[in-house]
Amino acid sequence: MNKISENIKVIAFDADDTLWVNETYFREAEHQFAKLLTKYETQNKIDQALFSIEIKNLKYYGYGVKGFVLSMIECALEISNNQVNQKTIEAILNIGKEMLAKPIELLTGVEEVLRSLQGKYKLIVATKGDLLDQERKLEKSNLLTYFHHIEVMSDKKEKDYQKLVKHLDIHPSELLMIGNSLKSDVLPLIGIGASAIHVPFHTTWEHEQVSEDVSSKLNYQTLLNIKEVVSLL
Repeated sequence: MNKISENIKVIAFDADDTLWVNETYFREAEHQFAKLLTKYETQNKIDQALFSIEIKNLKYYGYGVKGFVLSMIECALEISNNQVNQKTIEAILNIGKEMLAKPIELLTGVEEVLRSLQGKYKLIVATKGDLLDQERKLEKSNLLTYFHHIEVMSDKKEKDYQKLVKHLDIHPSELLMIGNSLKSDVLPLIGIGASAIHVPFHTTWEHEQVSEDVSSKLNYQTLLNIKEVVSLL
């Protein structure tokens, strides 16, 4: 296990599936969506079509539940050849509303870790998603008091983290990112000379997955549980 730099001043946490459960709700919603359209296609074909439309729409809607709902509606129209009825569209909208109303389920050890690190480092949130939805989740999580800064990013590429580092007025080597996604929370950080800790979640969106061939060449830590962060630092 490689030692984390002693220069760390700021620790950034991803939000969804790092601080609280998120992807599980998307998988449940996809299953509900497929059930609505089973008379038109198989679940596997519906899942594939929805994923393809989601990826295509990222440049328009970004990440989050609202874009996901719009992609579901577009997918329903496409799969049904524009035959889907109003009742089904209403059911899709309700799936989205139910997702937005979900309670915040903190992952094990999160608050314990934040409590331990607070005062020793500047703690921030660096997350993708819809601004209103992420603000709502942070408010409901009761974790806001631990964070010095909240950054809701349209994407998590190297240029986005470079902007964050500039905003924080620190050198990349002084930033440590903790998150569940190798693609969003690890690769770009290593690319700009920052540190990263990967804490996998049991479910990962296909768009966020990275091949073993790529990940095996990277210099980062993988922990089984976020509670291990405290002893590592």
